Amino acid sequence: MPKLSFLDLVPVTDTGTIAQSLANAADLARHAETLGYHRYWVAEHHGMAGIASAATSVVLAHIGHATRAIRIGAGGIMLPNHAPMVIAEQFGTLEALFPGRIDLGLGRAPGSDQRVAHALRRNLASDERQFPQDVLELQAFLAGDDRLGIRAVPGEGANIPLWILGSSLFGARLAAMLGLPYAFASHFAPDALDEALDIYRRQFKPSEQLAEPYAAAAFNAFAADTREEAELIASSQQQAFVALRTGNPGRMKPPIAGYKDSLPPNARAILDHVLQCSAIGTVDDVAAGLAAFQARTGADEIIIASSIYDHDARKHSLMLTMEAARSL
Repeated sequence: MPKLSFLDLVPVTDTGTIAQSLANAADLARHAETLGYHRYWVAEHHGMAGIASAATSVVLAHIGHATRAIRIGAGGIMLPNHAPMVIAEQFGTLEALFPGRIDLGLGRAPGSDQRVAHALRRNLASDERQFPQDVLELQAFLAGDDRLGIRAVPGEGANIPLWILGSSLFGARLAAMLGLPYAFASHFAPDALDEALDIYRRQFKPSEQLAEPYAAAAFNAFAADTREEAELIASSQQQAFVALRTGNPGRMKPPIAGYKDSLPPNARAILDHVLQCSAIGTVDDVAAGLAAFQARTGADEIIIASSIYDHDARKHSLMLTMEAARSL
């Protein structure tokens, strides 16, 4: 099996607080480190009541202080929202605090809608079409390129691996062209997974950072002692996807027994499609799902996604998922 990492959206439940969600994230990161997960990812989202990771670099500092050795990274920073120099300074600071542990994944989506993107950067001429140029500018700041005429301090000279994240063919081509590792968001946008990985590997050009292609793909895993319990805990994320797709996002809701079966056929079909890269069940069920996903993708790293309402159930699922991977 490839390396396993974990993506945490730092969910906020309907009865919880942001402070509790952040405390849970630190506890979950410690747990993932103990279990042997290779990397702990935190993603940038904005204006969403159910996600507490908007200030991604601050959350990563919180995670870093709670752990000792696990790699921690942005999965990712939505670079069109920010000036590249600011990101170089933030992640240069993180690398100084936690040397040799920081990864910087970069995406071109806003992490919300265009109104939020404009509010964040306040430059209407800056948008996702500038993403390749922004990546190159960020690389230049981290390398201390004299042609910039200014320095990112902290940041200059920081040895921070950059990643390109994506859910389309654009990111695959860019990662291949720049010789960077590539991560595909198949946990919620699986349509272009196979073609994107194929393009990335075929078009990859070695770089100073990476000699050979390195591909990661995301996979939802909901593991419990019984299939019934796994189906139950998975229903909170299923509710969240339905709410998002129907324009009514909010805080994470408690699990509902039989939730998926209660939906009309069109809603069930949406869930089946969006969450096709998933395994729900016992250790054996998740092991079979991981094996099939690995056979399909040949991923060097599988990024586990698992938003579960109950914190202890989430920790237990994380443990059983690692047990499933090691059984292979």
